[in-house]
Amino acid sequence: MQTVLFHEIIFGPIHSRRLGISLGVNLLPVDGKLCSFDCVYCECGYNAQGVGKSGLPSSDRVEEELKSRLQSMHEAGEKLDVITFAGNGEPTLHPEFEKIIDTTLYLRDHYYPEAKISVLSNATRIYDESVFRALNRVDNNILKLDSLRPETVVLIDNPNDPHFDVNKVVDNLKRFSGNVIIQTMFLRGWHDGKRIDNTVEEELKPWLEALQRVSPRSVMVYTIDRKTPEESLEKVSREELEQIADRARALGFEVSVSA
Repeated sequence: MQTVLFHEIIFGPIHSRRLGISLGVNLLPVDGKLCSFDCVYCECGYNAQGVGKSGLPSSDRVEEELKSRLQSMHEAGEKLDVITFAGNGEPTLHPEFEKIIDTTLYLRDHYYPEAKISVLSNATRIYDESVFRALNRVDNNILKLDSLRPETVVLIDNPNDPHFDVNKVVDNLKRFSGNVIIQTMFLRGWHDGKRIDNTVEEELKPWLEALQRVSPRSVMVYTIDRKTPEESLEKVSREELEQIADRARALGFEVSVSA
């Protein structure tokens, strides 16, 4: 099983193909994975590996380590485009998420005022008012929407909640009034003996309709770039991704493609 965990609270900076020079923030355990999805393409591996023993870092420790790293980078004259909340699972599961975002905004303004703050989230907790407020304050509120078909959502994202309803997620995405970036992973392959392919018309039509309902600021279309826990998955070509992106662009959306 593919497992690539982030063993630090603050990691990088790394060069992100979508965001630029990115300093990562991991609000999850440093020795395990904690997520409300169990995606077949997650570079951190499946949730079955467990949450480890380290627990969640406190907001004070996150602040201390982020301040130290930003200060040392600033003094060394290092470039920084973005501070990105990602890591070993779903960052909005941290109970002090809003407080940590507020602290990060303050530190960013002090050390790297031109840098953006991005959150990569699966949107499973946007119904929580604290999470909603925090995501509304960051520069790049990047939320996952891999499929609108329930059976495909189960195959690709495998939500922990047996009552997960992707249409309710779309309704909550509308609450951002456009202050959201939709990120969609396109792939094909097999999982549990079932075929996966969210590039087909029966997938794209409801996806495009959902984009019209949400009216996001922009859309990120991408495909797998690293090894995945489900080894049968196939990368979608840039040409195919561009064709999908063009259909969203025809509806008036700004779309970036990463292949």
